[in-house]
Amino acid sequence: MMKKSIWFLIILVLVQVFLLYPSYGGIFDKIFKKFGGSADTTLNENRIISALKEAISIGSNNAIDSVSKIDGFFANQAIKILVPEKIKMLADGLGKIGYQEKVDDFILSMNRAAEEAAPKARSLFIDAVKEISFDEAKNILNGGDTAASDYFKSKTSDSLYEAFKPVISSHMNDVGVTKYYKDMASKFASLPFLKSEALDLDDYVTNKALEGLFFMIGEEEKKIRSDPAARVTELLKEVFGRKMN
Repeated sequence: MMKKSIWFLIILVLVQVFLLYPSYGGIFDKIFKKFGGSADTTLNENRIISALKEAISIGSNNAIDSVSKIDGFFANQAIKILVPEKIKMLADGLGKIGYQEKVDDFILSMNRAAEEAAPKARSLFIDAVKEISFDEAKNILNGGDTAASDYFKSKTSDSLYEAFKPVISSHMNDVGVTKYYKDMASKFASLPFLKSEALDLDDYVTNKALEGLFFMIGEEEKKIRSDPAARVTELLKEVFGRKMN
């Protein structure tokens, strides 16, 4: 009975202090946190960072799987690589005089190069997500629908381009992009009323391939943020199912 009375008095004093001095509320939060209480709802830093890395890894893997299959670029109207603007007049002109098949082959070959090269980005993406600070993770978690993808793009675009371009160039030769372009150009040479500009095809297709890949990663991130069914691990369910304070 004596012990119960003492505990009652302690609790009463604490309640009075809290009511009279609300600024001391933070002290109780720390006490609860120290002893495993529930007053502090902030997620552990390591779990937040791990979740962001997991989300980007899952999103990038899904995106790579999607675009690297046959027609992954070509049949996806959101990322399909079209005739470069610099030679659009050339392509349109050839199409009108009966060479549309050459133009179609050229477009298909660019998309095939991107599809073939896409898997080479997987290891680069894995390396790129290894370092991220807690503040960055917090901003990403509370950011827009594609905050992680946008951050990832801003941090890795240059290095990915440098690593990706040689792969694109090699695959473009393999699938005949350059050949189809030269065939188009040879037809164009006999048409003085048309005019085209010099074009770095390797640069164009590399940029379009990366642009499409990042777009698809962003789409995967949107799913993880908005659709609980897309949170395929317990960590993703925990972190993306709640917002940080």
